[in-house]
Amino acid sequence: MAEVIGLKGARVARSATRAERIDLLVRGSRILPFDSRIAHASEIDLTGHLLLPGLINAHDHLEFSLFPRLGNGPYGNASEWARDIYHPRQSPTREHLSVPKAVRLVWGGIRNLLSGVTTVAHHNPYAPSVFTERFPIKVVRRYAWAHSLDFSPDVAELWQRAPADRPFIIHAGEGTDAHAREEIPRLREMGLLDRRTVLVHAVALAKGDIGTIRRSRCSVVWCPSSNRFLFGTTLDAEVLRSGIAIALGTDSPLTGDGDMIDEILCAMEMSGLSPDEIYPLVTSLPARALRLQDGQGRIRAGGVADLVAVRDSGQTPAAALANLRPEMVMVRGRVMLISARFAIRSGVALNGFEALQIKGRGSWMIRADIPGLYRAAADAIGPEVRLGGRRVCP
Repeated sequence: MAEVIGLKGARVARSATRAERIDLLVRGSRILPFDSRIAHASEIDLTGHLLLPGLINAHDHLEFSLFPRLGNGPYGNASEWARDIYHPRQSPTREHLSVPKAVRLVWGGIRNLLSGVTTVAHHNPYAPSVFTERFPIKVVRRYAWAHSLDFSPDVAELWQRAPADRPFIIHAGEGTDAHAREEIPRLREMGLLDRRTVLVHAVALAKGDIGTIRRSRCSVVWCPSSNRFLFGTTLDAEVLRSGIAIALGTDSPLTGDGDMIDEILCAMEMSGLSPDEIYPLVTSLPARALRLQDGQGRIRAGGVADLVAVRDSGQTPAAALANLRPEMVMVRGRVMLISARFAIRSGVALNGFEALQIKGRGSWMIRADIPGLYRAAADAIGPEVRLGGRRVCP
């Protein structure tokens, strides 16, 4: 029988605007019924904290989390950017690519963990030897994908082979020029738009296409900071408030601001959306778009214990997103991150944890081989290792 852990004293998010004082019990990876009365082997005192559901990052390229931003936009479309920056034998790309890919993927998981993300959609092939239960966060496993119409000429075949119960994820409408604008109509003509389809970026989504996307019940992943860097614009308010299911994604630091905390702030800045409107974009809507089945995006009895504790100042759960600083992150019922401050008083056993400081963000204890990961990166790119653009201090 799995150990039962008590989480005591926190207010627990029940929606974007409401939190209740509930003592949770976690057995294995699951939250037990709220009225459970079961003896538990250990307890974490979360008095003075607010528990949020683990955030969901709907789009990332994990292996590029140590890279700097590359390119000089604005560009008309993403293919222009790719041609501009693809110089694998030149610095800094050469040095970063020499870091073992498995190491780069783990750093990508840590980058997400530090911003309260517990589930990520990695838009590249799934790496089962790396994405094990020891990986810092959960990586969506059940999905089908194509890169884009430009880089996946077999997109129709990939679609036909895709299981009907999985999302089909594709970059589309990534730009502002005529080439980008024709991509979503092309997907419609090919019969590739339905409730499984997840369109990443869709900056070129024309007003006339909004009805098509709504009727098709497609989802759209919004990466505002990446869009701003590449194209100088992003989805407009009419699209964001159109009823289309929108999920927030970070893209990678090759083009994005850094991590999910940065992306939430950029989303509010560029769109004028309130924290209440942003909250479902990192919880329930990506869970629906990605067809997640374990209760991700909510805190509920029987759901997976993916939880983020932040300091409680009486704010709503949505308001907590505006200045998110995780004090503890639990993934599948296992504490994976704890702040240096909270570690002193929490009573969490820190065997297997290592210290990590991110300049300008804070200090944490992470359940990962931080010294080994740092050495593997520094051996290739030098001692100034940056994660999401911020200096790593192991």
